[in-house]
Amino acid sequence: MKATGIVRRIDDLGRVVIPKEIRRTMKIREGEPLEIFTESGGSVIFRKYSPAGEQSVMAGNLCEALTRTCSRPAVMCDRDSVIAASGALRRELDGRPISPEIDAAMQTRRIQQSDEGIPVCPGVTGAQAGVVVPVIAGGDLCGCAALLGGEEPISESDVKLAQAAALFFARQMEG
Repeated sequence: MKATGIVRRIDDLGRVVIPKEIRRTMKIREGEPLEIFTESGGSVIFRKYSPAGEQSVMAGNLCEALTRTCSRPAVMCDRDSVIAASGALRRELDGRPISPEIDAAMQTRRIQQSDEGIPVCPGVTGAQAGVVVPVIAGGDLCGCAALLGGEEPISESDVKLAQAAALFFARQMEG
């Protein structure tokens, strides 16, 4: 654990303000869920909660199904990182932080297609998404499903498959 030197008091309603610098550094957005853990010795730990990350096995199965169906590598992401990937770049993508471009595509809450490709992770060459479909569960943006581009352009059926995977994944998270 790393000490920040910042001390905050609990108010009369039991609230603590997480300083803006820490929220910015840890990419904690307004309204984002946090898990609370306690340790012996009095430590209280806040960790970003990822409902999509809890479903990583399901995400991996969806990626494999997408790759087998449309012969393209696929990725499933939460709001911060790749939680599952399939295809040749799986090992390089799995667990890596997402690019600002993928984040921006998710934030639109609309299907994004690109012939040039949208970089999935910073520093990983050849991992360009041809289509990005946001995963929205219970009205909250939880991540995205993406198919990587290749020699063949993304077809309408590829887009529909990615959309079906994103919808299915969202329903799994809703319980």
